[in-house]
Amino acid sequence: MSYSAQNIRNICLLGHGGNGKTSLAESMLYLTGGTARLGKVPDGNTVCDYDPEETKRQISISLAVAPVEYDGCKINILDTPGYFDFSGEVIEAMQAADAAIIVCSAKGGMSVGAEKAWKLCESRKLPRLLYISKTDEDNSDYNAAFATLRERFGKNIAPLVAPIWDADKKVIGIIDVLHKRAFEFVKGSRQEIEVPEDKKAVLDELYDALKESVAETSEEFMDKYFSGEDFTYAEMIQGLRQGVKDLSLFPVLCGSAMSGLGTRMLLDTIVELLPNPLEGKALVAENADGELDEFVSSPGALPTAFVFKTTSDQYGKYSYVKVLSGSIKPDMPMVNARTGATEKLGRLYVMTGKKADEVKELQCGDIGAIGKMDKLKTGDTLCDARKVVKMEPIPFPEPCYSVAIAPKTKGQEDKVASGLTRMNEEDLTFAWVNNAETHQMVVSGTGDMQMDVLVSRLKSRFGVDATLDEPRVPYREKIRKKVEVQGRHKKQSGGHGQFGDVKIRFEPGESEELEFCEEVFGGAVPKNFFPAVEKGLREAVQHGVLAGYPVVNLKATLFDGSYHPVDSSEMAFKTAAQLAYKAGLPDASPVLLEPIGELKVTIPDNYMGDIIGDLNKRRGRVMGMNPDHEGNQVVEAEVPMAEMSRYAIDLRSMTQGRGSFTFHFVRYEDAPPAVQEKAIAAAKAMQAEE
Repeated sequence: MSYSAQNIRNICLLGHGGNGKTSLAESMLYLTGGTARLGKVPDGNTVCDYDPEETKRQISISLAVAPVEYDGCKINILDTPGYFDFSGEVIEAMQAADAAIIVCSAKGGMSVGAEKAWKLCESRKLPRLLYISKTDEDNSDYNAAFATLRERFGKNIAPLVAPIWDADKKVIGIIDVLHKRAFEFVKGSRQEIEVPEDKKAVLDELYDALKESVAETSEEFMDKYFSGEDFTYAEMIQGLRQGVKDLSLFPVLCGSAMSGLGTRMLLDTIVELLPNPLEGKALVAENADGELDEFVSSPGALPTAFVFKTTSDQYGKYSYVKVLSGSIKPDMPMVNARTGATEKLGRLYVMTGKKADEVKELQCGDIGAIGKMDKLKTGDTLCDARKVVKMEPIPFPEPCYSVAIAPKTKGQEDKVASGLTRMNEEDLTFAWVNNAETHQMVVSGTGDMQMDVLVSRLKSRFGVDATLDEPRVPYREKIRKKVEVQGRHKKQSGGHGQFGDVKIRFEPGESEELEFCEEVFGGAVPKNFFPAVEKGLREAVQHGVLAGYPVVNLKATLFDGSYHPVDSSEMAFKTAAQLAYKAGLPDASPVLLEPIGELKVTIPDNYMGDIIGDLNKRRGRVMGMNPDHEGNQVVEAEVPMAEMSRYAIDLRSMTQGRGSFTFHFVRYEDAPPAVQEKAIAAAKAMQAEE
């Protein structure tokens, strides 16, 4: 069935891992007949967690789409992972969503995941409601969970429900505050009951608070409220809708995905109070002249669609799109704004987890997938040739955790590389490089769990076993004093011999690159051999004498030598220069340099002591602290790269996941003696292995 934009809701489920987002999506699907049975995460049979890695680990790893048809509306539910390593999937979902449901557990209330989700919604000005899950489980406490939300967000929280408890404080039903009705669950089915006597005062109090919230959404309502008049139901809905859209009201609901308690009321609230795609926040797009313009979603405009996610499996590649204006059909020619190329659309699908149902058209505001579009990438905009616009790119987090990856069996490096390239199409939060200097393939991403999943998928999808290791630190070497040294290469073996003889002065130089000079008098070394001497030295500085790391800040001056009119050749002088280098540098007091990076850590104030103490242990120098005006401090420090390999994991545990950081290389500095010894020993051990 085709739905117009007014009857579509695009909702992303956000919150901490394990709070019940996937189960809530399952409950909505089951209630509306989208699935025939209620799947459970521990059983590995939910619609949204369909990847083998998700069923194995019992957590969501990637964003899944599940459309629910309810009350004449199509609700596209975007189920996101709660674990921070997969935050890229959350950001993709937020590109396509017009509102969010932040899921908090009745066992914990405002978790770190919910806090982060709230901040993401704030930064994108996304309307949202809060849902307290697991209200009927043992050790759950709805009141305590609600109190943490009220404490955190104040009066903007508008409770639309009040739970009904039994004698054991277990939630057995709910009161719908807006409709002043009560329901309880008997053997999995919802039955309307009278509002219990002891709850009537609570209901009146909550309803009055809602009325006050509605009054604040317009002057007309404010006057009506103060004159003591009651609002009609339509006015209540209008005011609440406006408050949600203006981000001045955040409704709170509760329920249990397993029993279905509260699920129908949540669906009613989504339909009644959350915005449709035409009411979402205004988008910004780059026009053909490269200027930024406001983009207005409209069903009657030329077709435009945004690719917010890519998946590929053995059956092919799907590009998930949100139709921003007009409608799209298979075989329609559309321009990819990134490349400027016109591409013919493949078949169109509506995805429900991994199940793809083919459709003939995707309407404005709807979410679907296009099959087998090999040149399309996540973040691309597809447009009509008459109006080419480019939506803002998806703001993925910067990779902050790096590991070296290698196949268990030598010779399978190409397999690892091609597997990573394929997976990188789906997940843009990691990057990988072949580091020629350290001879390692290095993958950088968001954390250890993401890396663990990559290794698992390399095995299951691409049949290659890989191991992870700490990446090697790219040290440098330099000399601290001046030496003069002779390099003499003489070889006689019948016919022409080889003869080259140079005297070179090595000293510390100003530039990082090798500085080569010559001061040869009287033609002791003919000019035509100077380039050979320089070439020999340029090759030699790639490997220092301490631990084989490149040598920097070296000045080499050729000041004397001798040659043989017959036996001298470029090759002989190149070899002589390298002999001089090997003989001279150990006497020039060589030293190891280590890379230093600039670290910026953003943390809540109360973690400051722990962070500073930890930075001191890592040989870091704190350069300053600045507030970020959101209740956090940004600590700026310079830290050796060698001390940062596990920082992403350590910071997460020190701040319960609230801290974030960026780290960029700035310069090289002399390494302390202990660090030098360790690095030299490691380099020698590695050379012995090779």
